[in-house]
Amino acid sequence: MDSSIYGVSSSKIFFFAFFLSFAIAALTQNPSGKSFSSSASGQINSNSVLVALLDSHYTELAELVEKALLLQTLEEAVGNHNITIFAPRNEALERQLDPEFKRFLLEPGNLKSLQTLLMFHIIPKRVGSHQWPDPKTGPVKHNTLSNDHLQLTSKSTSKKTVGSAELIRPDDVIRPDGVIHGIQQLLIPRSVIEDFNKRRNLESISAVLPEGAPEVDPRTHRLKKPAPVPAGAPPVLPIYDAMAPGPSLAPAPAPGPGGPRHHFDGESQVKDFIQTLLHYGGYNEMADILVNLTSLATEMGRLVSEGYVITVLAPNDEAMAKLTTDQLSEPGAPEQIIYYHIIPEYQTEESMYNAVRRFGKVRYDTLRLPHKVVAQEADGSVKFGHGEGSAYLFDPDIYTDGRISVQGIDGVLFPEEEIEPVMKPAAVKVSSKPRRGKLLEVGCWMLGTLGQDSRFQSC
Repeated sequence: MDSSIYGVSSSKIFFFAFFLSFAIAALTQNPSGKSFSSSASGQINSNSVLVALLDSHYTELAELVEKALLLQTLEEAVGNHNITIFAPRNEALERQLDPEFKRFLLEPGNLKSLQTLLMFHIIPKRVGSHQWPDPKTGPVKHNTLSNDHLQLTSKSTSKKTVGSAELIRPDDVIRPDGVIHGIQQLLIPRSVIEDFNKRRNLESISAVLPEGAPEVDPRTHRLKKPAPVPAGAPPVLPIYDAMAPGPSLAPAPAPGPGGPRHHFDGESQVKDFIQTLLHYGGYNEMADILVNLTSLATEMGRLVSEGYVITVLAPNDEAMAKLTTDQLSEPGAPEQIIYYHIIPEYQTEESMYNAVRRFGKVRYDTLRLPHKVVAQEADGSVKFGHGEGSAYLFDPDIYTDGRISVQGIDGVLFPEEEIEPVMKPAAVKVSSKPRRGKLLEVGCWMLGTLGQDSRFQSC
């Protein structure tokens, strides 16, 4: 028989002590108090789309996901719903990505930008290649994990796009909780581009006090001795005096607020806005003219370095495709076209719209003297130009950094030709005397000899 202690058997006391020690050990290993079944259910299955991504041939993207510390976030997303991942090919991340932009993404202080960039490639729902919109219905927008919108478009039955990237490997990896599509290039949201541009501009002008521009004698157009002016003052020379005659821009030898040390890094800023045009999509022709067809990109960078500000009205690719060969083949024609799209002021979509709302029509100076571009309100937007040659503000504030503003328009602008009517001299009516016959001439001669010719009107 079991011995009893205060009326309780020793076997029962031993069982209770064993159970109590087991409970204490379990609470020590699981202090949160959660059930063991819930922790086991939170694990990712071996056939998950995340495991497939880490083991796939998209090694560059998988490496960035691990460096961005996004595995836990993606595990929670997969646990809630299916996901669709748009994975750029390795070459797009290794060779085609700007090295400086890649360094920016991998800096520890820019972890949030890297996370936003990667989550921009993920849609919290399953979208197979057969679910792409029909070319006739138009594009369809989907929310991403970065709270941005991604646009899916079908240009034809065989060509499908995601934002600005082409779908090259549809349904590359299919799993029960998601699908991976291979795309041509990296998708970059506007917020990440703005963070990159702000960081570069802050680094280039940090802890630097700009110097004022020297004075210019208006009579001799020669430089006076430098006078102390407030830091960051605009150049004394107007931008037209800083342009030398010729097909391209050329800054005057007089330095602007940046002085000879170029505190305003105009070349980097111009490079930034051209890269923004390329990443934005739809403005490749404009970027090609600035960089390859002309030297305007370099000269614009020099002007910005001297302290000038500009606003570029950038026609999109559809508008540039309407230009004829004759319009571009003449010497200096591309430069003159671009000059008419550059305003020597810093204007944003908000400032221009407020101006046309208040004043009706506003004339902005351009670098193509003496022509001006007319802006007015139309259909809740800003309309430039006249009649059939007009263009609407299509993509506002593509790039704005305080010195360069780029506004996308849907047409190429040309100055309104002022043709004066040619006044032709009035025709003078000459009355010709009737010709007299031979018989009448003989008769008048005979009367003249007799002195009687005055009596006849014909003589």
